[in-house]
Amino acid sequence: MKITHSRLDIGLPKPLSFLHSCDNHLCYADERDDERKRDLAVKRRRAFEGDSNRCTLFLDEMIAYAKEHCDLFLHSGDLLDFVSYRNLEVGKEKMDQVDYFMAVGNHEFSLYVGEAFEDEAYKRQSYDRVQAAFKNDLTFASRLIGGLNLVAIDNGYYLFSEEQLALLKSEVARGYPIILMLHTPIYTPDLFQEMMVSRKKECAYLCGCPATFMGYYSDYRLRQQRPDEPTREFIRYLQTQPLVKALLTGHLHFNYEGILFGDTPQFVTGAGYAGDARLI
Repeated sequence: MKITHSRLDIGLPKPLSFLHSCDNHLCYADERDDERKRDLAVKRRRAFEGDSNRCTLFLDEMIAYAKEHCDLFLHSGDLLDFVSYRNLEVGKEKMDQVDYFMAVGNHEFSLYVGEAFEDEAYKRQSYDRVQAAFKNDLTFASRLIGGLNLVAIDNGYYLFSEEQLALLKSEVARGYPIILMLHTPIYTPDLFQEMMVSRKKECAYLCGCPATFMGYYSDYRLRQQRPDEPTREFIRYLQTQPLVKALLTGHLHFNYEGILFGDTPQFVTGAGYAGDARLI
């Protein structure tokens, strides 16, 4: 495990420590799933692990570390690579070993990776199965610990909803400092530059990217990532809230720290399948 250390000074009554992980991409399937899904498990596991068992080993190491050294284990999604009976079992078995709080990723609801355009209708095909495996609500959840309000929101499909905004406003009204947990990072010019120029990606894979900067996206990526008005409204509201002290995200599979707005940092934690974790 490779730990990146980050510190936030936000005036809590006493210090808290969290281990943050994301993008473990567990790839399990067994005889209860069809042959296509078992083949998918072999191919995807080989892509993330080669001939090792590192996805599970790193997750075990992170959980053990969080249990011994931290107040809570935080996760920002893509714990699972796709929906299968065994993936859901392993994910639940592992996470039940530790006190945790999580935001969900896009892969948690993927039936067969890359098979179809993933939207809310697609998600509903597996939502109840996935939700049953985990403790907190996967669409929107909050947890108060030591005077800090952790708020986890599903934006795995690059969108926020009107309902999520209303719930966030309710959390802000409670008056506690907030750390927001998302799977997909929110657009900033610096992170866009990192993705498109430094890393030469086909698209930025960011939530809320201005449409004027998406001219080189393929039709598929444009349809996937183009923000709608509720998403833009959510981000505009977020920019006005001093109680939001930091964002914890994943999705991009590398470590990054930048400023979202004002002096509010946005942390991207690297891939759990590669052993990356962030101690906060």
